[in-house]
Amino acid sequence: MARPQLQVNDPLSQTNRSPQPTRTSFLSRLFGTAQDPKDELKPLYLWVVGEARDPIWYRDYGAADTVEGRFDMISSVLALVMLRIENEPDMLPATARLTELFVDDMDGQLRETGLGDPTLGKKMGKLMEAHGGRMGAFRSALPANEAEMAGAVERNARLNDGADPSVMGRALIELAQRLAGRSHEQILAGEIAA
Repeated sequence: MARPQLQVNDPLSQTNRSPQPTRTSFLSRLFGTAQDPKDELKPLYLWVVGEARDPIWYRDYGAADTVEGRFDMISSVLALVMLRIENEPDMLPATARLTELFVDDMDGQLRETGLGDPTLGKKMGKLMEAHGGRMGAFRSALPANEAEMAGAVERNARLNDGADPSVMGRALIELAQRLAGRSHEQILAGEIAA
């Protein structure tokens, strides 16, 4: 049986106020009754990871095919996506949720390797510091030129012995240009085909 609705004569409810955004409570999220705001960005994060795992980065552009090298690639692709998102103020909240997905993923990966709580926080702090440094380096290098980007790659990515950082730098610039050519709807949906 439906519960009767309580009618309240609120003079403010009669005005043309804009609707307030709905907020989900902590308990709603905890017990799974509300959708996690990060869910809408999962297609984008899955695209980031898929792009970073593309063999071309390792085979042709010189990324080191090691645990650290794969982290660098995920962080590099994510940094370019986040820099693209920064260009549209309406999309800025997405960067926080995308970062949360990244942290959740890295936390899970580290736990699978056997890292426990006492050392996990320090390791995550170092990874996030590396990611932030990479974003800053790419932010400065992208509007400049290929030489600047090659320098950013050399300082912020693990490459195979003898790999030319300018090759990786050009590939990252091309990816940034591809991202720039997509609408924010395509970006959020992870629809960033070559």
